[in-house]
This record gives sequence, C-alpha cells and structure tokens, in this order.
Amino acid sequence: MAALSAGAQPARLRRRFWRNNRGAAAVEFALIALPFLGLVAGMLETGVMMLADSALDTATNSAARLIRTGQAQQQKFSINTFRDSVCSQAGGFFDCTKIKVDVRTASSFGAMTLTTPVKADGSLDDSNFAYSPGHGSDIVVVRVYYDWPIVLNRLATFGNGSDGKTKLLNAVAAFRNEPFNW
Repeated sequence: MAALSAGAQPARLRRRFWRNNRGAAAVEFALIALPFLGLVAGMLETGVMMLADSALDTATNSAARLIRTGQAQQQKFSINTFRDSVCSQAGGFFDCTKIKVDVRTASSFGAMTLTTPVKADGSLDDSNFAYSPGHGSDIVVVRVYYDWPIVLNRLATFGNGSDGKTKLLNAVAAFRNEPFNW
C-alpha cells in the first residue's frame, strides 16, 4: 500500500500545481509587459520625431524670411550662417553640423526642383547643394534636410529608403523675394 501512495503522490502534486493560480497575474503581466512597453516607447519616439519635424519646418520658414526680406543678402549670409540661423530657431532638437541646406533661385515656380536628391543606396545626395538667395523679386526655394536617428521604432523608416537607422526629415519654403534693391 505504501508503494501505491508513493506512485499517486506525484500525480496529486501535478494536479495541485495546475490548479494553483497564485502568481498567474505576474506571469500574464510578464508576457504582456514587453510588447506593451515597446509599443509605448515607439509611440513616444514617433511623437518626438514629429515634434522635431514641425520644429524644422517652422525654423526653415523663419530663416527663409530673412532671405525673402533681403536681410540675409544684406548681411552677406553664407550657407553656414543660414544653417546656423535655421538651427538657432529649431529649439535644440538638432545637431547643427548635420543640417543640410540647399537654397536656389528659379526662373519660375514651375521650374523649381522640389524632389529630394537621393543616391542609389537611399541616402541624401547633398553634393550639388548650393546657396543662392537671389536678389529682389527673384523666385527662391529653400530646402532643409536632417537625418533623424531612430532607436526603437523601425516602422518610422518604412518607405524612407534609408539605412533603417535614420528618418530623413525635410522642410521646403518656396517664395518670391520682396522687391528690395540690393
């Protein structure tokens, strides 16, 4: 009889183990916590990236106003001075040395090139970028680019054509300069 109870004891322990639900909430939380926290972190990162994109757009428009009103031409801005002007108005989101600026004049609004120049590997081709703010009444297009680093949210780079570690943020301002005389 002792042998029978010894063989039945492991079966009884197994049944007791499976019926015991103490700690079930901790196990369920452990299974759900990592995907949930990843989702929250991805949403936060996407929100910060969208805020930075909006800041870049606002800073580009503010700096472009210096060209539109002739102040940049009067103060003899260079491409670096203009980039620093964009960066100073961007609210500290960016590494100023990584901001890429292209300022060009055009013969008409229809003749403007507004497409993003990319290399075969999907990275930004800034080899032909220039700084030509024009004169009074000239048509000007200002394009500003920044490679925003992506840490968690790999979906943010979908369709970007980049290396999967950055998202190319860009801002464009197209306008006719005011009729200044310099």
